[in-house]
Amino acid sequence: MNRSLLINKYLVKEFSKTIGNMCLLFFALGCIINLFEEINFFKDLNVAIYLPVIMTVLYVPSIFYNIFPFIILFSGIWFFLKIKKSDELTAMRVSGVSTLSIIIIPSILSVVLGIFIITSLNPVTSALVKKYERIKGAYEKELDYLAAITGNGIWIKEKSLEKNTIIRSSNLQNENLMKVTIYEFDEESNILNRIEAESANINSYNWKLKNVKIIDNEGNVISKNIENFSYLSTYDLKKIKSLYTNLDTISFWSIENQIKLLEKRGYSTKAMEAKLHRSLAYPFFLLSMVLLAGVFTLGMNFKENNLTYIIVAIILSVIIYFFNDFSSVLGKTEKLPIIISAWMPIVIIFIFGSVGVIHANQK
Repeated sequence: MNRSLLINKYLVKEFSKTIGNMCLLFFALGCIINLFEEINFFKDLNVAIYLPVIMTVLYVPSIFYNIFPFIILFSGIWFFLKIKKSDELTAMRVSGVSTLSIIIIPSILSVVLGIFIITSLNPVTSALVKKYERIKGAYEKELDYLAAITGNGIWIKEKSLEKNTIIRSSNLQNENLMKVTIYEFDEESNILNRIEAESANINSYNWKLKNVKIIDNEGNVISKNIENFSYLSTYDLKKIKSLYTNLDTISFWSIENQIKLLEKRGYSTKAMEAKLHRSLAYPFFLLSMVLLAGVFTLGMNFKENNLTYIIVAIILSVIIYFFNDFSSVLGKTEKLPIIISAWMPIVIIFIFGSVGVIHANQK
């Protein structure tokens, strides 16, 4: 068998082992940290002892998905450092394998992993987060106030001491909910009346309804053509627009449909578009992490112990995280186009890593 092929198989095998060990380490840390948070949440509730464990198992995979690029960075640094300090790197170079080839193999593996995670693992983590939120929502004190965007419109549920209310609107236009219907129920879920309005200005909690018609529980019209009508709600424009705060519940395969749905309902699609581009860029993000790891291990001649590299990896992770987050904020606030805000950090890291790898290969 060709010598270079044997070396490539060895690199794939060892790098895969390193990623696997690093994944186990971070997954265990994530479970421990999140388990304490779940125990703290349920401590005053009469629940089974195993529920915090179940909630942790449901939620941690989504955290794992989000931090996986940094797991790849740590894995890359650890792997390259291992073959460097064990003189395996020297043996490979003597066999005619260049530094570039040694970095390229783990890079290709990271891209393959990225594609697999986005297309196969992300839908699973999204489903788990949805399940997590449904279970935890049953114990939330503010469950009486819910809102959702569906194919049938915008739905809002509110509850007070006197009555329960379900509100439906066809879509959102600027500051107004259009074609509004308000169903009011008593504490035993018997309908009291129905309020229909052409629109509702929701700029404040005190909604202003236009062209209102009130219908009783038997279907009789009590009042109609009311030009101005006030309704006090627990939702305003800002809260209605923040319904999709947890984008982890949206899988990669559902993003385009969600964008179409938001457009139809009059919502901004920028956050969803940013998620789409970040998902498309995910494999290249992992690739950039491997290149960066190669630069800071094979491209530099630190004489210090492993602690130095660990500190470097942590500092790099913090810088990349805040750089990525800052770029995302610029996109959401329209300071930068969504595509640029999503891809710019990855392109910059990729360029820096590529230049560093080329320099290391020339040594």
